[in-house]
Amino acid sequence: MQHFNPQQLADYLQHQQPVLLDVREPWEYEQCHIASSTLIPMGQIPARLDELDPDQTIILICHHGRRSQQVGYYLAQQGYSDLINLDGGVDAWAKELDPSMATY
Repeated sequence: MQHFNPQQLADYLQHQQPVLLDVREPWEYEQCHIASSTLIPMGQIPARLDELDPDQTIILICHHGRRSQQVGYYLAQQGYSDLINLDGGVDAWAKELDPSMATY
């Protein structure tokens, strides 16, 4: 699993169209999220694996990057190999790239 900081992810998104997978809870996603991200809460990942293509690049997103990293470890065990964790999560994204984004 790779790790990107917010600027690295922003640069990557200018040239690539990966799956942006937000693994937070619905109430957190409603507060703020990165555009085009898909919400599948961490606890639902095992039951919803069929919604994820193991051949696609998946960017893992949560509040600070810890839950998403755990999901990345799980996905890697399930055979997903092109995984990138957003270090610092949406909190870092908001602070470093999008100060208009709500934080919590």
